[in-house]
Amino acid sequence: MQPTIYLRMRHRIQARSNEVVKIEKLVMLVGEDALVTSIASKDIYQITPSDKNIVIIDVMNVIQTIHQHYPDVDVQTIGPSETIVEVLLKKRSYSPFFFVLVWLLLFIGAALAIMNFHEDVSMQQVHQKLFYILTGIEDEKPLLLQIPYSIGLGMGMILFFNHLFRKRINEEPSPLEVEMFNYQQDLDQYVIRHENQEKVEKKP
Repeated sequence: MQPTIYLRMRHRIQARSNEVVKIEKLVMLVGEDALVTSIASKDIYQITPSDKNIVIIDVMNVIQTIHQHYPDVDVQTIGPSETIVEVLLKKRSYSPFFFVLVWLLLFIGAALAIMNFHEDVSMQQVHQKLFYILTGIEDEKPLLLQIPYSIGLGMGMILFFNHLFRKRINEEPSPLEVEMFNYQQDLDQYVIRHENQEKVEKKP
């Protein structure tokens, strides 16, 4: 009887420069234990400096490699047909001065954005009117409203982004994380199509 294995390509993996990528890193295999163990240890691709930072490996390459060693194996594929290999290049080290500079730029930019928004909607006048309605006293600086409002603004941003520094408040993803996930999905689809198009154009 012809042995059968089922494989599913992983969506994205990471590999180091000059690393030899094995099948077990690229796919999830299900089948006879001895056969799966043997197939998983086979080499599928050698990362080279010319690959830069992204490599696309198609399921057909995996099937071809399996059939080179086990021509009688029936391979059934499930799920995506490509895996994105992200090549981990050597990271540059940044000085503390550069980190502080970027942090200050982001902090000042965010502060200016909030102040400009408040100026556009005349938030100070709104607070003055609310304070007059509640107390009957006219005050140019109603700190009784402005201080709690400022604290609440910060607390609201913490709850919205669901993070306090690196600590997550609950398991629910924040809107920013959802948007980043959608962006990454779109980026991956573009990379896959772009790489496949280049391969077709390079063929004689």
